[in-house]
Amino acid sequence: MEEAQSQSLEEDFEGQATHTGPKGVINDWRKFKLESEDSDSFPPSKKDILRKMSSPLSRDDKDSKERLSRKMSVQEYELIHQDKEDENCLRKYRRQCMQDMHQKLSFGPRYGFVYELESGEQFLETIEKELKITTIVVHIYEDGIKGCDPLNSSLTCLAAEYPMVKFCKIKASNTGAGDRFSSDVLPTLLVYKGGELISNFLSVAEQFTEEFLTGDVESFLNEYGLLPEKEIHVIEQTNMEQDME
Repeated sequence: MEEAQSQSLEEDFEGQATHTGPKGVINDWRKFKLESEDSDSFPPSKKDILRKMSSPLSRDDKDSKERLSRKMSVQEYELIHQDKEDENCLRKYRRQCMQDMHQKLSFGPRYGFVYELESGEQFLETIEKELKITTIVVHIYEDGIKGCDPLNSSLTCLAAEYPMVKFCKIKASNTGAGDRFSSDVLPTLLVYKGGELISNFLSVAEQFTEEFLTGDVESFLNEYGLLPEKEIHVIEQTNMEQDME
């Protein structure tokens, strides 16, 4: 089973990382370097060397296999290891690989903000029709109730950091069950997955200090295993690297 999943994942990356293992990575790097270089940056002899180094390989082609497994010549080594220019190209290559992997491994719907539910019917529809893999966090609140405003602010931040989790909020008076959600139990957090209630936190603000922050809410939800691992923020890392260049 695991072997089949591994093979499937490798096939998904076909065209992005042509070969796996050290030799495959080197070959992909050669190809990327050729494609990223300006057409006038190399003399014809060096361009020909690099093109041969990165040309596509056929599984049934004996010459191709020998070309992949052979050792690099001195000229090839010098061409691949060009100090500053090579560092910049390697940084771009690494950035592209991260973006490709992030795109391949990210699946499911994306949210990124807190949804305002207007009625009990909309509340039920959200729970029943969402994908089974999606965690839904619902904040039941009312204006003027202590802890509700800062919790809404915290959930807005968490929604941006965990876009695969669907964060919602609804006023207790709009649920159609206002008698069950009196001011004594607000703010309340309900967490659903696959249409089922998996966690229920009444008067949740009592779990925090009087002036709690987003990190406090995040830690609380993580204690109960209700948040997934944070995703790799490829774009942010890319911007940081560009600023350092």
